Formats: sequence, structure tokens, C-alpha cells
Amino acid sequence: MSDLTGELIDDRYQLTALLATGGMATIYGAIDTRLDRKVAVKIMHPHLAQDEDFVGRFIREAKAAASLSHPNIVAVQDQGWNQSGVPAVFIVMELVEGHTLRDYIYERGKLAVDDALSFIDPVLSALAAAHNIGIIHRDIKPENILISKEGRVKIADFGLARGNMLGTTMTAESSVILGSVSYLSPEQVQRGIADSRSDVYAAAIVLFEMITGEKPFAADTPIQIAYMHVNEKIPLLSSKVKGVPVALENLVAKATSTNPDDRPRDAGEFLAELNRVRDEIDPKRKQLSLQLDLPVAPIREEVRDKSRAAKRAEAAKSTQATEIVTPMTENTARTKKDRAEERRRVSKRVRRNRIIALALAISVGIAGWWILIGPGTRADVPSVVGASVDKANSLLTPLGLKSEVVERIYSEEDAEGLIIAQNPAGGDKTDANGTVKLTVSKGPERYLVPQLVGLTPEAAVNAIAKFPIKTGSIAEVFNSEIPKGFVISADPAPGTKVRRDAVVNLVVSKGVETQALASYVGKIGEEALTELNDAGFDVTVTYAFDEKIIPGGVISQNPANGDIPKGAKIELIVSKGSAFVTIPTNGIIGLKQEKARQILESLGLVVLDKPAGTKNKTVINVSPKEGAKVKRGSTVTIAVG
Repeated sequence: MSDLTGELIDDRYQLTALLATGGMATIYGAIDTRLDRKVAVKIMHPHLAQDEDFVGRFIREAKAAASLSHPNIVAVQDQGWNQSGVPAVFIVMELVEGHTLRDYIYERGKLAVDDALSFIDPVLSALAAAHNIGIIHRDIKPENILISKEGRVKIADFGLARGNMLGTTMTAESSVILGSVSYLSPEQVQRGIADSRSDVYAAAIVLFEMITGEKPFAADTPIQIAYMHVNEKIPLLSSKVKGVPVALENLVAKATSTNPDDRPRDAGEFLAELNRVRDEIDPKRKQLSLQLDLPVAPIREEVRDKSRAAKRAEAAKSTQATEIVTPMTENTARTKKDRAEERRRVSKRVRRNRIIALALAISVGIAGWWILIGPGTRADVPSVVGASVDKANSLLTPLGLKSEVVERIYSEEDAEGLIIAQNPAGGDKTDANGTVKLTVSKGPERYLVPQLVGLTPEAAVNAIAKFPIKTGSIAEVFNSEIPKGFVISADPAPGTKVRRDAVVNLVVSKGVETQALASYVGKIGEEALTELNDAGFDVTVTYAFDEKIIPGGVISQNPANGDIPKGAKIELIVSKGSAFVTIPTNGIIGLKQEKARQILESLGLVVLDKPAGTKNKTVINVSPKEGAKVKRGSTVTIAVG
């Protein structure tokens, strides 16, 4: 789908920026021109808008989310069809400025148990509200859990939701299972059916991932991961992380049981059990609200650094405030004569020493002024590593210091916008009104795999070469939908964020697979049907009269022979024998009426009775006469007398 930034949707929503692209739709930041507020507009891909099933699913998302009013669910505000400008099916939602739980996990790795529980608590609260009115989300994963700048956790994307009030129950269609495979419950994989316990399973997997920093299963293909969810138990938390409370480990194991009946029946029950576990872990815990204050470790480190800086500042102030007390001269009354005599006794050396001492005192005074209150004043530099630039400025400005971002670099450990290094370092001193030079993270270095499906291998390689990623293997497989010589799929899939030098493998179509078809004309129809079915062809049989081919023999076939697509439709025409029959000789006249009728009708003839006026029911004549050759379906008249 082309970028629609700048378009006005429904004469109301001005698209300002492309935020994300998924398999069904693209999400834009927008301005509601009527209410002058920021919103998010989700627009279905044009090719899917032609499919009634996808449009219905899209509208069901709007209905599902709009039916819910909960602080931890992204609110839906509008839905419709754009009638002017670019044709579009759209949903208008609350704009959540922040990032996803996936981003947070990716940046932080595994989380502390308390932090993980703080994240999952509002998720389960939101799901409980949905379950209470019969709505199942079906696609709980870190990508669909949003975290606002204020720390509010919200669930998004009810596009796979189902429930009584939505008017339909969604199951697997054409062997395609909706949802993300790493979080699919066994029943979704096996039967394509989900209920509230399926959401419980997915939420527990998310909790597992937050605590361990990894998904429970890893494999080369999605189908292998799905198989593991069905046939293997989720690893115990203690096998990945030390020190996990036993009660929590047991609850996660229960919530991820392969048998849905063993799990909490819904998110509300799961949340209640989780709260009991949290109370057991920390009896003094008090849940004040659904509001989440993000446990950002660097911020806590800054607080400690600020505390140390404050202590140093206080020490500096006390030093500056210390008075230098000079010894008082003896206050003894002396006569002028005495003082004059004393002055005379002072040697030149003493006077010289006094001059030196005075000079030293003046020098010390000047130096003290320079260092303490003059241009030479030195300030303690607080540590701002791990903080945002705004946070750093809030620490530096009160100390009379400035900041300058001198470099932005990629970092696998630090989120975008956080400070990686500083000069001078935290704890060092710098001149008053000095500048602290900052190196800021650009976040992990990631590149989007370009759209490759439908391209030739050469074009796909060229598209990949525009980014610092590499082309891997190019495999060829038969495909009935994608023409020969064009890319069917890529791994990682287009739109996936990958690291520098990541390898993208391509699968290219070999076209339709063919197989040889022999001619079965003249052969027994049943034998031909068996062989063709065993070969995988879709065979239909039609019967017809034929004067040359014996009954049951193949008259003709379509296609006739040669190489045809594997599994193609084959039509066989099988003989019913000759279209003509012979009226039995000496076999009709003299028979009772009913017996003669049975014989003639068994030959495929239509029998017409012609009474002779007597009550005797014996055939006295037949027309056409006995021995005559007539076409099946013809009328034969018998005279009864």
C-alpha cells in the first residue's frame, strides 16, 4: 500500500505520519480536524478491502473494541468508508504515544519479577473486562501491548476478536490459523478454536517472556513452533531464571497447560490467582491503581547520582562559608616610647619576611576568590548516563551547566534517546557554566526487510542490496498461484526489522507442477478411474451410448493425454453400450401382459398397451414386430386379447 500521508479521510481525519504497517492494515498518526485532537487511523490494505471476509473482520475489530470501556484498552472512536479521495476502509482509534512491550523487552532483556507482574496486571484487567462480555482477543502478544509515555499499559488490535456480541465465531479457515504462532494455545493450533482460556495461555506466555527474556520455544519454522506448543510443556521459569518464587512458577505452569480445563477459566480468575501469589511474595504490597509507573533503571541510577552530587554541593558550600580566623594581637597598653623602641629593634630581615607574608596572603586571597566565587569556580558534574537529554538538562541546569549532543550512535543495550556516554564523566569537576558533551543512543540498529513477494530473484536481490542486509539462499518450489520465476516468500518476512548484515532467504516459484497423463480410451472405465484417482487427479465420469465401445469402456477423455498440472481435473466418457436393442424373437407374443411389459421395459423401451376388446390379458401382437432392431427409448405397442 502506498503512503497516504497528507490525505484527508472522510473529510475529517488529516493523515500526518505513517506509524506502522501490518498484514491487514496500515496505521497513521492523524489530526481530527473537527475536534482538533491527535488520533490514530487504521486503514485496511486496498487488496483486502475487496474481500468481504476481511472487511467483516476489520469491522468486527471496531465493534469489539468500541464495546469495551476500560482504561487499559485502546479506545475506538469511529469507523467507516472513505467516500471522497482515496477509497479506504478505516477505523479511528485513540493515539497512544509511547512504545510496545516488545520494544521494552527488546531493550531491557529479561525483567525483574516485580516489573513483569506490574506489566501483566493491567493486561489481565483489560482482558477480564473483555471476557466478562464474551469477547476473546485471540492475539495477545507484546506487539499488541502498548505503553504510553505516562506509563499506561493498553491492549490494542482486536482484529482477531470473536464473541457473542460480534455475531460470528471465527475458526481456522483453509488450514490457516490466525494469530502469532509463539503465543498460540494448543487448541488454536489443533482445532482453530479459541475461548477465554486461550487468552489466558497467551498472557502467561507473555509473562514467561518478560521474566526470562525469551520465548518458551524456538525453531526454524512457525509450524515447528506450533507443534511444540501442542506436544511439549512450557519450560519451568526456574530452568531459565534463578530465584523465581515457586508459587509464581506453579501458576505460570498452570496457565500454560496444554489442557484448557487445567487453566484459569478466564483472565479475571488468572488475575485473582496472580494477586494471591503477589500477596504471598510481598504481604505488604498494596495495589493503588491501574496506573503503571515504568521501572526504568537508569532513572533510579540518576536519582542516586543526584543524591551524591547534592552531598558534594553541600560540602562545597560549607567550605565556601568557612571563615578564616586570624590570631588577635595582644591588647596591651604601651607607651609611644615603647612602641617606637620596638620598631627600632625590628631588623630589616623581619620587615622583609612580613612583606613576603603579606604578598602570600594577598595571593591566597586572590586564589580563593578565583576558585570559590570567581571565574575559576569548579562544579561537580552529575552522572546523566542512561537518562534522556531532557532529564539530563534538568540535572545540569540548576548547577549552571549546559549540555551538547556531539554524537548519536546505534546501541543494542540502550533505547533510542538515552545517553550512552558523557564528557566530563559523572563525578568529575568542570568549569562553572561549562558544557557536558553527550553521546546519545539511536537505539538498536534495525532495517526493514523490503517488499519482495512477486519480484523476480534479480529484482529481489537488488532491493535487498539497498540496505546493509544480505541475500541468503534462493530455493525453488512448485506453486500454483505465483507464476514461475517470481518470489513466493522471504524469511525473515517483508516488513520485519532485522539487524545489520542479517541474511534474507528467498523462495521462488517453479510454476505449476505437472505430471504425465496417458490415454485410457477403450480401457475399462473402473480401472481408469482407480488409476487416475491414485495419481492425484480430480476425476469426473459421464456415461453415454456408443455403438463401438463395449459397455463400461472409456469412449473419450479430456484432456486427452500429455503433461498437465498435477491434480488437474480429468473428465472420462464411459460407454453405456449400443443405443439399439432387438425385440426378442418368440419371446413376447403369448406372454401375459405384465410379463411382456417387464421384458420390454428392461430393454429401455416405452410400452404402450392396445386392448383387443377381450378380458384375456395375453399378448397377441407386438409392434414393431419380434426380431426388429429399435433405438432405446422407443415406443413399442403390444396388443392384448
